[in-house]
Amino acid sequence: MDKDGIYPALSKLEQWVEQNNWKAYDTFDGLSSPYARFLTWNIPLLRRVWQQGVRRFPLNLRPLLRIKPEPSSKGMGFFAQGYLRLFQTYGNGDHLKKMHSCLDWLVQNRAPGFQGNCWGNHFDYEARGGRIALGTPTVVWTSLIGHAFLDAYEALGENRYLDIARNSAEFIINELGWIQTDRDLCLSYTPLPGGKPKRGEGGIHNANMLGAGLLARVNLHAPKKHYTEMAQEAVKFTMRAQLDNGAWYYGVEPKYHWVDSFHTGYVLESLHYYVQCGRDRTFQTELEKGYRFFVDTFFRPDGTPRYYDYKTRPLDIQCASQAIQTLVNLRDLHPRSIEIAVKVAQWTILNMQDEQGYFYYRKYPFITNRTPTLHWGQATMFASLALLDHHLHGKIVERVNP
Repeated sequence: MDKDGIYPALSKLEQWVEQNNWKAYDTFDGLSSPYARFLTWNIPLLRRVWQQGVRRFPLNLRPLLRIKPEPSSKGMGFFAQGYLRLFQTYGNGDHLKKMHSCLDWLVQNRAPGFQGNCWGNHFDYEARGGRIALGTPTVVWTSLIGHAFLDAYEALGENRYLDIARNSAEFIINELGWIQTDRDLCLSYTPLPGGKPKRGEGGIHNANMLGAGLLARVNLHAPKKHYTEMAQEAVKFTMRAQLDNGAWYYGVEPKYHWVDSFHTGYVLESLHYYVQCGRDRTFQTELEKGYRFFVDTFFRPDGTPRYYDYKTRPLDIQCASQAIQTLVNLRDLHPRSIEIAVKVAQWTILNMQDEQGYFYYRKYPFITNRTPTLHWGQATMFASLALLDHHLHGKIVERVNP
């Protein structure tokens, strides 16, 4: 399959998503089962075991557990980005209408109880760091969705989309909170009580950097001193933690000391936003070193995306989708970026796309988990393939006048 095979695969995925009304499962939705509460006795360890069991089991248990396909806020953000790229590439007004529809859905489904625009999971989540209740906004969801609104603003010039992204930046500044260290700060993953800082040395690097990247990009269009200051402090925190080989651990605490591909992609893209939008070259060397590590580590010669820095498996759809996006967005930093992105896309289409059009969740040595996950798979692949196709085939529509 050559690069021209990307659009047919993307079109099949688009049809499947729309036939399913933008609904599917989520990798971490196990606690949505009505059986989960009384079978785990609401004990955190048992909740984690239940959630991870549903996630990792090689067959889709969700229908048996009465877990329903649902829309996803993060998914809608990625769908909006994909539709915008398709419109810019092929000029089909229906894609622009669908982009507007996705963004309107996000406005209507923001997390309640906060002044700023913010978003979170549509399910309860239990992790090593604690519980995140259904609807609790996260800096990860909010930042990634904020970028979708900024993409729309930059393409269409509609101030309402800039206002929404700016309002999300205000959520990060005023309502999220941060971990204050002796030297700098790390943005909190979820809102701290009253949005107040707390002292400590913990923190999750991709979450911290995603927030910083959004602040830097919003500041480019709507400058405010505290956007720049907080973004700079957050970036300094993660840059201090860069390993000698250019990588970053997932988080500061020892229990988070692993390196994987898609979280590395989040860090790199966010750092790239910071450098480009803030015109601050202080961390250009760290960006180039980190990207070399990413390119040299996470891909086999045939385009197979690797999960960890030390092993390839599991073959996970999120590794593929984020790899394509990061390789395209940071293409100027390595001469083989687009070549590798095309190989990853081709491998993923050949090995992980179902005849119906959707993408599988994971491939194991002797079995494939064919669960159609929404944001983790369909939405991220839709956005990344549309981005790659857009780069390969040029721009019919550069900008629409409002």
